[in-house]
Amino acid sequence: MARRPKRADRDNNDRWLVSYADFITLLFAFFVVMYAISSVNEGKYKVLSTSINSAFSRMVLPIEADTRNMDQDELLKNLVDRRNARIAKQQLKQQEYMKNLLDDLNRVLAPLVSKGQVSVIQSGRGIVLDLNVRALFHEGDATLQPNAVKTLSEVAQVLKPGDLAIQVEGHTDNVPISTAQYPSNWELSSARASSVVRLFIKEGVDSKRLTAAGVADNQPLVANDTPEHRAKNRRVTVTILTPQVAAETTDP
Repeated sequence: MARRPKRADRDNNDRWLVSYADFITLLFAFFVVMYAISSVNEGKYKVLSTSINSAFSRMVLPIEADTRNMDQDELLKNLVDRRNARIAKQQLKQQEYMKNLLDDLNRVLAPLVSKGQVSVIQSGRGIVLDLNVRALFHEGDATLQPNAVKTLSEVAQVLKPGDLAIQVEGHTDNVPISTAQYPSNWELSSARASSVVRLFIKEGVDSKRLTAAGVADNQPLVANDTPEHRAKNRRVTVTILTPQVAAETTDP
């Protein structure tokens, strides 16, 4: 007669069910977590996709047809040529603007140019207006004369529509000045430059484009050895900077 198994033996044989149930539970939890972290917020995904497409479509689409059959060297050359053409077009536009500006300033200042009181030149830094003090101020003073206000107001109307930086510098001769208002040529030259800047701002030129500086007698045009030469050194210069020089000036 066969021996019936003991109850303890049956309990031992069923213990694997506990481990199996734990394993299944953990596996289920694992897949739930994986599904949760792989779920995509469709709304945010669409916004991101639209932004990326908008940002890159202008750059990629115009050259897509031209680059399908190009190798890497041809593609690089194509991109460089496009960049150079764009830069050349921009430079040509800037040169045309500066030429028109030069013509307008020569027209406005023609009466003073003919008298030798103003010179208008174009240099590597930009367009430079050299205005003799006799056309602007009384000796030892920084208050603009009525005729100077009229002329500079016309200059301001020419400069107002643009966005180029403008530097205004006051210059004196080497004869010392010592008054209650102007203890030295530094104060006098600074005050004269500031008077011109204030007039430009009053006439509508953006103040952010303007800087004023007093140089005193440190940058003479000629030697201060005769009354005529000293008179020539007493001046105010207005420089309309080219975009490249303006960028270098404003970079930290």
